[in-house]
Amino acid sequence: MPAKKTTLVPILGDQLSLQIASLNGADPATTIVLMMEVADETTYVRHHRRKIAYILSAMRHHAQALRDAGWTVDYVALDDPVSTDSFTGEVARAIARHDPTRIVVTEAGEWRVAAMLDAWETLFGLPVEIRADDRFLASHAEFEAWAEGRKQLRMEYFYREMRRRTGLLMDGEKPEGGEWNYDADNRKPAKADLLMPRPLSFAPDAITTAVLAMVTARFGEHPGSLDDFDFATTREDALKQQRHFLTHALPRFGDYQDAMLTGQPFLWHAVLSPYINSGLLDPVALCRAVEAEYAAGRVPLNCAEGFIRQIIGWREYMRGIYWREGPDYVERNFLDATRDLPGFYWTGETDMHCLSQAIGQTLDHAYAHHIQRLMVTGNFALLIGADPKQVHEWYLEVYADAYEWVELPNTLGMSQFADGGLLGSKPYAASGAYINRMSDYCGHCRYDVKQRVGENACPFNALYWDFLVRNADKLDRNPRLAMPYRNWAKMKPADRDATLAQAAGFLAQLDGEGE
Repeated sequence: MPAKKTTLVPILGDQLSLQIASLNGADPATTIVLMMEVADETTYVRHHRRKIAYILSAMRHHAQALRDAGWTVDYVALDDPVSTDSFTGEVARAIARHDPTRIVVTEAGEWRVAAMLDAWETLFGLPVEIRADDRFLASHAEFEAWAEGRKQLRMEYFYREMRRRTGLLMDGEKPEGGEWNYDADNRKPAKADLLMPRPLSFAPDAITTAVLAMVTARFGEHPGSLDDFDFATTREDALKQQRHFLTHALPRFGDYQDAMLTGQPFLWHAVLSPYINSGLLDPVALCRAVEAEYAAGRVPLNCAEGFIRQIIGWREYMRGIYWREGPDYVERNFLDATRDLPGFYWTGETDMHCLSQAIGQTLDHAYAHHIQRLMVTGNFALLIGADPKQVHEWYLEVYADAYEWVELPNTLGMSQFADGGLLGSKPYAASGAYINRMSDYCGHCRYDVKQRVGENACPFNALYWDFLVRNADKLDRNPRLAMPYRNWAKMKPADRDATLAQAAGFLAQLDGEGE
């Protein structure tokens, strides 16, 4: 007689790892793994159709991998006619089907889902064990201990702790090469290169093809394109993409990680974050593979360090900030910004070439690299005074790697300065000169990046000064903004008036387009 299945283990869509904590020590003979595609998770914001298709296909492939590994999987598809459309509803139905004696689950990545998990024990009258997610280096308590008593939470110091903990790129107690951070070497503009690498493409199999058809039929009102869908949706294919990056792109990743080129959405970037954040790739194992490429002499130190910092520095730090600050973090609005995000963020239809490039590739690929997000789409939203919560929701919608725990602090804290400097020491505000320095976008634009006023003036230029003036009562004592405020004070009064009038005219035009 087969053993009774006594333990129910729900696996969420960002927990696609065979080594997930909730399965640690579990007996396949007495465990039911529950995987749920639920409508609530696809529609709480209007997720990019490519993002939905990736996650659902990866979930279905992971369910098969679990079965191949000997687990019993109860899988609820999105189009199940009796689905309750929520995690809690589907757990209740699974309890009725299997009559388990307990539930074991890995902690949720987001506050919204964590609240559901916390309610299950009382709601279902079963013991519920919520296990820490050991795919991260720092637990919530460890980050809290690091942050305790600090006036400012700066990623650089946290990153050094993670380097010491892992031993990555360490020479005993000192950092490899004598420096912790080689970011100064990683700001080179790029030129079009016929040998520029491209990420691998993976043709949809039968599982993915079925998901694409369902997403097409069900999510027609959501943003983004499903054309030429080529995501890896299995761990095996994600590992192929990882090896491809290590061999072909990592050796120049550091130098050009801030560069932007027209018609080149990927450059030397890894494009691995969707697979890391959903669980198909192990972040620390990836960092050790990067370190091995450096140790073998195939990758310069600045490239290896720059990549590793993104993973064990920024990624871990963002998670720590998110959980430390709590659910009300999303409501912060230090600069009292209230303008609606322009409609072209969902179409890419704007004559500002940098924005049309960054938004256009976002709609096509559900991807843009960090400088496009921070210094193009994020910078513009900051300069016009867009509501930071709207900006947050847009980023959460449109990027395949966007889960709230990592996206919200990056957007609201770093990009929009809505937390007043908790996360970043100054707003990431810039004129068109920065974009011109790091890209070829301005050479393709109808606006002149060297003009501040006039019909052909780059909108970023006047908007930059208008942003500083508009927020002077909150920013003019920031030491990192002392120079621009001095430069503004030195301008002739007529030039200042013309600049502010230029910005006002552009903002009025922008608001008119939204009516």
